[in-house]
Amino acid sequence: MTSPRILIVDDEADLRELLEITLVKMGLDIDSAQNLAVARDYLKQHEYALVLTDMRLPDGLGIELVQEITSQYKNTPVAVITAFGSADNAVVALKAGAFDYLSKPVGLEQLRVMVRSALRISQADEQPSTKVAVPPALRLMGQSEAMLALRAQIARLARSMAPVAISGESGSGKELAARDIHAQSARSDKPFVAVNCGAIPEALMEAEFFGYRKGAFTGAVDDRDGFFQAANGGTLLLDEVADLPLAMQVKLLRAIQERRVRKVGATAEEPVDVRIISATHQNLHDCVGRGTFRQDLYYRLNVIELNLPPLRERLDDVALLGRAILTRLDAGQAKLTPTALEALLAYSFPGNVRELENILERALAFANDGVIEVTDLVLKAAHTPKVVAVAETAESTAISEPPVAAADAKPLAAINDLPGSLPDHLDDVEREIIRRALSKTQFNRTQAAELLGISFRQLRYRMQRLDINAPE
Repeated sequence: MTSPRILIVDDEADLRELLEITLVKMGLDIDSAQNLAVARDYLKQHEYALVLTDMRLPDGLGIELVQEITSQYKNTPVAVITAFGSADNAVVALKAGAFDYLSKPVGLEQLRVMVRSALRISQADEQPSTKVAVPPALRLMGQSEAMLALRAQIARLARSMAPVAISGESGSGKELAARDIHAQSARSDKPFVAVNCGAIPEALMEAEFFGYRKGAFTGAVDDRDGFFQAANGGTLLLDEVADLPLAMQVKLLRAIQERRVRKVGATAEEPVDVRIISATHQNLHDCVGRGTFRQDLYYRLNVIELNLPPLRERLDDVALLGRAILTRLDAGQAKLTPTALEALLAYSFPGNVRELENILERALAFANDGVIEVTDLVLKAAHTPKVVAVAETAESTAISEPPVAAADAKPLAAINDLPGSLPDHLDDVEREIIRRALSKTQFNRTQAAELLGISFRQLRYRMQRLDINAPE
């Protein structure tokens, strides 16, 4: 079996020699080119597991080679070497499709780590028969066009080490997307660490992110690693990154650019190899405009953007998601009636998939024998565009007239007399109907539930929600 082959492109003979010696000791075959022309000739003759190129070359820029390789040699990872302090060049290269980057002076251990990651990607590409279109480890579910496109994008992002900024509404699955990127990447066997930036007290942030030495402050009785060290070799998710205070943003920017962190109380920095994924439901660009988020950190994190669609834009997935959620909650015994599913498809889900999960978990508590009816769902009327159509079904008794004597009935508001708040108005109507049923049965809740065509548990829940108490 032949050894993997690496192409080094750099006009500095001393650096080429140092890189060659390091990589040959790793058991790799090496080709070296001093300019773009020679590199292009090599690419026509051989297949490479990695191309490592300097950004400035005698006959052009390394970014040109990055663009050519990503378009013509799609399965060949390419990394760039940037001058010290040239973080902007690294961002440009990553946006152009570079797998990763190294800063001068090149750290040999960092080089070895990067090469091992590239080799794992190349070996996976050489064995397509062992891969499936949607790996079992994926957590984002759905077969809608939006989700199929999203999964394809995640698969591409998994091949790169570039920072990814995930945006989307609350409950849309941002952390699941980050975990899917990690699961399909060359770092899948390394740690995935998720951090909620908004949940850490500002005074403890530096210690939590970078660790601390024994005695650094009161209570520091032992050395402790931070999030960066815990995620070393893997992926660090900065969830709700917009909530970071400005002082911490400066320190985080340096850690990302230099790939080194200094523990609180330490005098020396230590290298870390972490892929950064950030997520937020806020608009980071707007945060930069308001001055609450640093522009340089924004561009450093937002190298590649991944936007998650809200559930209302992929309602085709509601049935699939509903079955999966109910299977997890009730071992596959529970099910939705057709009219209940129709009601869910008419709902706008302001809380996205997380709200769907909450709705079904609550409905399961009210359902008879695990069969979820429309009345078990308790959807918010203000977010149900088709609430009138749903109300006309036999199962929806929350706003339909119960079987009581016509003489007891009170006329509802005229059609032109619109209420100031539809949810409050519907609550008033439901409260009046339940009170009439209870009055008719001398407050026997079991008989009242039978009159209204709902279960005893449903009636009890509605009485609690509408603050209907037994007479003194």
